[in-house]
Amino acid sequence: MRRWLATYLLCVALALPGIAIATQLARTTAGETLQEAAATRFAQLALSCLHQEYPNKISHVMQSDADVRPPRLLTPAFYGCYDWHSAVHGHWLLVRLLRLFPNASFAADARAALAASFTPENIAREVEYLGHPKRASFERPYGLAWVLQLSAELRSWNDPQARQWTGALAPLETLAASRIRTWLPVLHYAIRTGEHDQTAFSFGLIWDWARVAGDAEMTSLLRTTAGRFYRDNRNCPLAYEPAGQDFLSPCLAEADFMRRVLAPDDYAKWLTEFLPQIPTKHSAQWLDPGVVTDRTDPKLAHIDGLNLSRAWMLEGIAHGLKPKDKRVAALRSAAALHRDTALPAVTGEHYEGGHWLGTFAVYLTSRAGVQ
Repeated sequence: MRRWLATYLLCVALALPGIAIATQLARTTAGETLQEAAATRFAQLALSCLHQEYPNKISHVMQSDADVRPPRLLTPAFYGCYDWHSAVHGHWLLVRLLRLFPNASFAADARAALAASFTPENIAREVEYLGHPKRASFERPYGLAWVLQLSAELRSWNDPQARQWTGALAPLETLAASRIRTWLPVLHYAIRTGEHDQTAFSFGLIWDWARVAGDAEMTSLLRTTAGRFYRDNRNCPLAYEPAGQDFLSPCLAEADFMRRVLAPDDYAKWLTEFLPQIPTKHSAQWLDPGVVTDRTDPKLAHIDGLNLSRAWMLEGIAHGLKPKDKRVAALRSAAALHRDTALPAVTGEHYEGGHWLGTFAVYLTSRAGVQ
């Protein structure tokens, strides 16, 4: 009996850190304010991979044998976290958390990691790589959108070091924006996938950057593109979602983008036609969270990200409606269900999800898209 009790107490002791993390994440889901304990956990996910070069999945067009080089030499600022776009938004995660929690325990390590990446030499090499004429489609639009979102976060931070980093990043910001401006007028169709190529989600990030940067030309271009791609859309087939590898919802992402573009009354009318499935009663049962079957599989783990992005998109859609709109309660109930399902899975136990899900968790819990 004593041996059994000792074993039981040992198991409880070993489980307590995980229980504590899950409890803190649950508190973060119940309220809408990111707490410092959860922020610390998310920051550690980024810090652990920001300069971890391998494993690495590169999207690299080679012109000759001379292009056979390791990631740290190809893109010396953004070579960690498994792939380029995850490295970019991992930096965004740290910048945002430093803005929100400047005196947190992770602050010194986060500043050191960012300073190591944001050197003029590193960014010049990134510009050289991205600017190659044979790489016009590199990380378009997802990675480019995250570059602009990173720049927006730095621009919004009143901090001497952030201003220095903003200046260092400026050439890459300029190039990313230029690539988007060149692409949109010749993009004849919207891209409605649930993965990186999707246009609606990236348009939302780019729109938010343009508002911070004061780029009226980009805002106008996105508004025109939204009219071409989305203004007349009706009856989005939400019941067909998700596909097996989605981390973004094509229907919800479009609705979340259009609430940025349209005035509230116009948006309410458009949403009625676009997503007539949204109920007018307080219910979360109209949209079930996605099911994750294997978190060690890089593609199947996408569904955790889908639940996180659905949560913030549902909140965003509700934010675009007037408070008395009868759909708001159902949207927020479904958002809470997805949030409560997804956040406890953001642990970093498996690198397949740990290298990127922290960003989605921070974007959701810090209400990045609606601030």
